[in-house]
Amino acid sequence: MKFPLASAAALLVLLAAQPAEAKKKPRDTIPAVGTLIDNVSGATPDGKGGIERFTGLLIGDDGHVLEVYRQDDKRPERVAYRLDGQGRVMVPGLVDAHARVMDTGLAQMTLDLSPARSLDEALSRVAAWAAAHSDMPWILGSGWNESAWDVSGRMPTAAELDAVTGGKPAWLTRAVGEAGWANRAALAAAGITAATPDPSGGRIERVAGSKAPSGVLHGTAADLVAAKAPPPRPDDRDLALAKAQLVFLKQGVTTVTDMGTSIEDWQTYRRAGDLGKLRLRIVSYADGIEDMALIGGAGPSPWLYGDRLKMNGLHLVYDGAIGSRGAQMKAAYSDAPGVNGVARLNSTQLGNLMSRAAFDNFQVAIDVQGDAAIRTALDTVAELGFTYKGDRRWRIEGAQAIDAADIRLFGEGGVIASMQPAPLANDRAMLEARLGPARIAGAHAWKSIAATGATLAFGSDTPGGAPAPFLGMAVAISRQGTDGEPWGGWQPQEILSREAALSAYTWGGAKAAFADDRLGRIAKGYRADFLFLDRDPLLASPGELRQVKVLETWVNGQMVWSAARDASGATKPAPEAASQPAPEPAPEPADER
Repeated sequence: MKFPLASAAALLVLLAAQPAEAKKKPRDTIPAVGTLIDNVSGATPDGKGGIERFTGLLIGDDGHVLEVYRQDDKRPERVAYRLDGQGRVMVPGLVDAHARVMDTGLAQMTLDLSPARSLDEALSRVAAWAAAHSDMPWILGSGWNESAWDVSGRMPTAAELDAVTGGKPAWLTRAVGEAGWANRAALAAAGITAATPDPSGGRIERVAGSKAPSGVLHGTAADLVAAKAPPPRPDDRDLALAKAQLVFLKQGVTTVTDMGTSIEDWQTYRRAGDLGKLRLRIVSYADGIEDMALIGGAGPSPWLYGDRLKMNGLHLVYDGAIGSRGAQMKAAYSDAPGVNGVARLNSTQLGNLMSRAAFDNFQVAIDVQGDAAIRTALDTVAELGFTYKGDRRWRIEGAQAIDAADIRLFGEGGVIASMQPAPLANDRAMLEARLGPARIAGAHAWKSIAATGATLAFGSDTPGGAPAPFLGMAVAISRQGTDGEPWGGWQPQEILSREAALSAYTWGGAKAAFADDRLGRIAKGYRADFLFLDRDPLLASPGELRQVKVLETWVNGQMVWSAARDASGATKPAPEAASQPAPEPAPEPADER
């Protein structure tokens, strides 16, 4: 076939031009990458004790941070989504290092006595609950704290509870769960009489001048009644988890260390994960050796559901609380001669349980409050360190009252100090009464522990305390109550910097759970868990910290809670989120029955 001369020349020009044009990549063929959130006032722990500031971040489709930008850093030209942060404050998602997830949710479904500021108010709440839930076989609740009542710190009695419960069994656990208050019907259901001896690791309060049980039970004695109360059904647990997730997300908590996970709790988390309803990240510590073996088998589980669930280790409760005089002390309580508290275990049992867990590489978290119990735990860590080498990150939970001479052992043993600052705001008078002037310097000794090189990880112990990290930060940097007292702070030598307090609620909690390679910071390669706040916590006064409002909570690069949506009841994304990935929907609770 012959081509006209002009057409042939044009074809040659076209063919000659093709290789050069092929080397050029049109701008619209460059793939758009991730979500760019820009124009933020960001602050994150750097993992070395400092704080890094940033103004933007790029999030990959898999929920990881691809890049963090400072003011003058060049941003990518093409991204899948852009979001103007409008100059808002951004910090990492918070880590609650010590909580009880299912109990927090169940507390939303049962009687809450935490607001009660007197015995009469507590009894009034019990009466109202009993009247409103007459179909319930038991009256169940939690949160009472006699230290906040007008009864000089004395324990309530079964007789007082009988007056408002109409003969129906009632079981009400104390604020931090180490003791409970029963009426006579509940005591009878558990077979507890004047002839019942105190079980090993427990104590039954007695009526003065007799052996009759007065109604309050400590430690393993509380287990006798708890075992008779009707357990929640699977659908109750599913609803409780949905409620608990909202409690945490509203407060900016994106990761929770669940202390005392039962096999039933774990199954609930797995159901939520399988159905795509697990919004939080939950790191579990089993409620005893049996549950540890059932859940983990031969060792800790892998991360599941996109790093939303992991079973890490074993939670052991060694003693009780100082408020109820259940914490094991080296010397008697200053306000109760002859009372030293009670240990649920002896040192040999503690060592055997810790060794059993460590043998299969489970991490161990020991709940101890009194100076004698803390020393036993620290000595056991040191002893087991000769056998179990490597990075074990033994955890001490609580540690309210430490002998000043023992503080150095935290650093020497590489121990994680998992503590709860918020209760100090209201517990000062109680601690002074229980401990006396000679021991008070070891109460909530945060700064001294950190000075040994030990990692601080802060939590709430919810439902015993409110999961309100910014309230905890306010106490940590002031050691004052809401009234600003005492001036200069209570035991002010233990006041922390704002940077240290924020780190303890983020990177410290992540490190305590072996998750500091993916959580607790806003950094390249980490999960995109972060908050938008109404003010900068690193520039706020203690009073302002107590007023911090979480505007949005993001997990895995998705907005999972918004104050604006929560206030309006809206189920769709706010208008400003139109150019970002659609937020994950809030958990849909099952029908409450």
